[in-house]
Amino acid sequence: MSKPLIVPPKYKSLLDLNQTEKAIKLVKDTFQQQLSAELHLRRVTAPLFVLKGTGINDDLNGTERKVNFPIKDMDESVAEVVNSLAKWKRMALADYCIPHGNGIYTDMNAIRPDEEFSNIHSLYVDQWDWERVIAEKDRNLDFLKYIVRKIYEALKRTEYVVYENYTTIKPVLPHDITFLHSEQLLAEYPHLEPREREYEAAKKYGAIFVIGIGGLLSNGEQHDGRAPDYDDWTTTTLNGYRGLNGDIILWNPVLETAFEISSMGIRVDKDALLKQLEICGMPERAEMQFHKRLISGELPLSVGGGIGQSRICMFYLRKAHIGEVQSSIWPPELLEQCRTNNIFLL
Repeated sequence: MSKPLIVPPKYKSLLDLNQTEKAIKLVKDTFQQQLSAELHLRRVTAPLFVLKGTGINDDLNGTERKVNFPIKDMDESVAEVVNSLAKWKRMALADYCIPHGNGIYTDMNAIRPDEEFSNIHSLYVDQWDWERVIAEKDRNLDFLKYIVRKIYEALKRTEYVVYENYTTIKPVLPHDITFLHSEQLLAEYPHLEPREREYEAAKKYGAIFVIGIGGLLSNGEQHDGRAPDYDDWTTTTLNGYRGLNGDIILWNPVLETAFEISSMGIRVDKDALLKQLEICGMPERAEMQFHKRLISGELPLSVGGGIGQSRICMFYLRKAHIGEVQSSIWPPELLEQCRTNNIFLL
């Protein structure tokens, strides 16, 4: 079921179709160069699909269906289109012998058939997946914030490059990103749902990083779901808060809403992995390929995440719908509704 289309009052794209296509390339080229420089990342080639049952694919919230198909020349073994490359990247760090303080990034393309159509969701997912080798001493909140600030600097510089090329698009990002734990949001807005808390905080600060996503909050609920085997959402940090992961969320001036562009975090070590598998009732996963390599110490400690390519194009180019910056499939009634409201999908 599609979510109601958000139509900004008197919406009209600031760029025509040809300008939009050129601007998409400008945004993607600029941001990945800035991200690579800030985090010392080099580009690698990544898979579109992996074998089912290896534990390599990302399970997201654990309920989404994966696109899969049998492989004729491998005795009908089943392959799954990746949901993300969270675990594959960490194995790649080991296999490529990436040194401490350096990392990799790649273009990740996925198909998520269970997504509900909305202004910011489609069946097609495109993001930069990145991963960087860290030391044991880096598995702390200060280092996580250090990495987030570096990503935010790349975001700000990209925004300025867009403005230089398209002066009708004025910069809106604040000078600094604000860090808030999900427990702090719950304490400040106890009667609101998690997405409503993000809305209020993003509107107030302009750019926020919400820490601690996946574990239970003091009210017995999650801020949002996370799989147990990539981000660390159980390690205790300050004030009894837990979690070394989070989301980068910007205030979107076109849709006038909180706008998540990245999910990321310091990854699980052996202890956090086993603990989170137990919490989620999935201890059997410890026997899967990825998990066995991690538990045996074959994989480096790391920090990593995904950054939505179409999401940041939407943000920088002031688009009202993700279909204005990516080509996908949409219900006929949505297409008509968009055309009626000056929202022209690719």
